Amino acid sequence: MNAGDTGFMMICAAMVFFMTPGLAFFYGGLVRRKNVVNTMLACTALMGLSVVMWVLFGYSLSFGGNHAGIIGDFRWFALNGIAINEAGPYAATIPHLVFVAFQMMFAMITPALVTGSLVGRVRFKALFIFILLWSVVVYYPMAHMVWGEGGFLAEIGSVDFAGGNVVHISSGVSALVFAMILGRRKGYGSTAYKVHNIPFVALGAFILWFGWFGFNAGSALGANGLAAHAFMTTALASASAMMSWMLIDVIKDGKPTLVGASTGLVVGLVAITPGAGFVPIWSAIIIGAAVSPICCFTISFLKGKLKIDDALDAFGCHGIGGIWGGIATGFFAKSAINSVARWDGFIYGDYHLLLAQIIGIVVTAAVAVVGTLICLAVVRIFTPLRVDEREEKIGLDISQHGESAYPTFNGLDS
Repeated sequence: MNAGDTGFMMICAAMVFFMTPGLAFFYGGLVRRKNVVNTMLACTALMGLSVVMWVLFGYSLSFGGNHAGIIGDFRWFALNGIAINEAGPYAATIPHLVFVAFQMMFAMITPALVTGSLVGRVRFKALFIFILLWSVVVYYPMAHMVWGEGGFLAEIGSVDFAGGNVVHISSGVSALVFAMILGRRKGYGSTAYKVHNIPFVALGAFILWFGWFGFNAGSALGANGLAAHAFMTTALASASAMMSWMLIDVIKDGKPTLVGASTGLVVGLVAITPGAGFVPIWSAIIIGAAVSPICCFTISFLKGKLKIDDALDAFGCHGIGGIWGGIATGFFAKSAINSVARWDGFIYGDYHLLLAQIIGIVVTAAVAVVGTLICLAVVRIFTPLRVDEREEKIGLDISQHGESAYPTFNGLDS
């Protein structure tokens, strides 16, 4: 084992952890004042739930053993059998527990992304149970299929450096399905849902950008040249996407916006995630610049034409951004950069990787759709999915939690 790699990976794990609080601020700033506590608590509660589940059985199901290339087993239940000073099967230069911790942070932020499509009308109890089930039915199998030993998608040659399929497409597609089942917010289409705290949005985006360097560079599993490469592609794609979204704002409305710039840098990060350690640095400019118009059009189409209330654009940003990133990896990847890619990308004259990427995207979307429907059917046995009309009107902060983010301080608050 290597002390430098170990220290680097522990720092990266902490950076990825910090992304979920960043997401809470990002989502919390985008919603209405009466729902900000509920929105941020959704991310906060899942931080606790995901850690407990991961240690007990999540890691073992994702990375322990192999059954049909789909799921692991319970050999490492409660991390039993994982020695303190021994490397695991996935990284030879760091302790097994460090790999467990790094992957735990991915299992934390992924279900939190789903919550963005549901704000303002989902019952907190229903959301909590759903995420518990969804982690088992969707996330753990996807992590195994993509990154686990003998995983189905890895075996067919599909690559995903840091979570395009596992994190973004799975959560984005699940968010879309849940939002469609849940229904639109009251007054949707006739009420203006304005961003209530733009500094929160920007703060959240900046924290996400910071943490994402650990997210992508850390996926090299060591302090090495591949980590440096992923760091640079991450920086370049997010910067390119931010500039692209600002240009879209200027073309559409005549002026750039902070919310637009923040959204742009996030979708750029999403798009480069699957290919950060596979594509040439120059291609990150193209991947980032293209994702902003792709996501912007999708968001407008979903909300304008289809009238789907994906409240904070979880599918429009993460689902579509992840799909574009996976396809772009199939175009631009080079096996000389990372030998995990069996073939060079399509622009170099080989179609095999692009085909494997498309298959991976389709399988991920199918698992997310079917898994989400199963989880929602089970949740409905225990509780309604949606709050009632009165609770929605007064806001979920008060109706679900009895708290207000912005007390009036008029002497009557207790």
